[in-house]
Amino acid sequence: MTPVIKGKQSCFITKNREACHHRRYHDVPSTEAAPSRHPIRFLLSSTTMESDYAPKFAPFFGMAGIAAAMVFGSVGAAYGTAKSGIGIAGVGTFRPDLIMKCLIPVVMSGIIAVYSLVISVLIAQDLAPPSASQSYALFSGFMHLACGLSVGMTGLAAGYCIGVVGDKGVRAYMEQSRIFVGMVLILIFGEVLGLYGLIVALLLNSRSKG
Repeated sequence: MTPVIKGKQSCFITKNREACHHRRYHDVPSTEAAPSRHPIRFLLSSTTMESDYAPKFAPFFGMAGIAAAMVFGSVGAAYGTAKSGIGIAGVGTFRPDLIMKCLIPVVMSGIIAVYSLVISVLIAQDLAPPSASQSYALFSGFMHLACGLSVGMTGLAAGYCIGVVGDKGVRAYMEQSRIFVGMVLILIFGEVLGLYGLIVALLLNSRSKG
């Protein structure tokens, strides 16, 4: 009877080992089979939406467009105001009655900064912190950078033109009153350079979202 009992015990032990082996390799889920279900990896994959079309550095170009618009536009407006103001101050010493008419170049120079401000606000409205549901495309960043450079550089050129013409024009107007109409026309054509940049920037901004 002893061998039979030993045989049954050995058979029972063998079956238990096979059952444990089956549960170990088949019943217990493996982390290597489904690595995406790891909680940390799943959280990172759901919060970061970086791709080839919307990399993490894409908002830099939009912010650079805002800076370019405001910096170059403000420099142009400041130069036009300062240069024209020097001429107006010289005219006011001898002809104080002409000061109000000579303020036209200063007003036109200030409008250039308004152009840059409008584009900067429009670009800033499209910028937002990255999230799982919203991303900033690289195409939008390049378009916004082009917007800022367009209105900024044209504003700089227009401000330089208005400053030079305003300084020389008001001095000549003090000597000859008939030059006033010609001076205003030259100032208008200098101002329109910034307006061209504003129009192009608005078109680019409207196409920045695809």
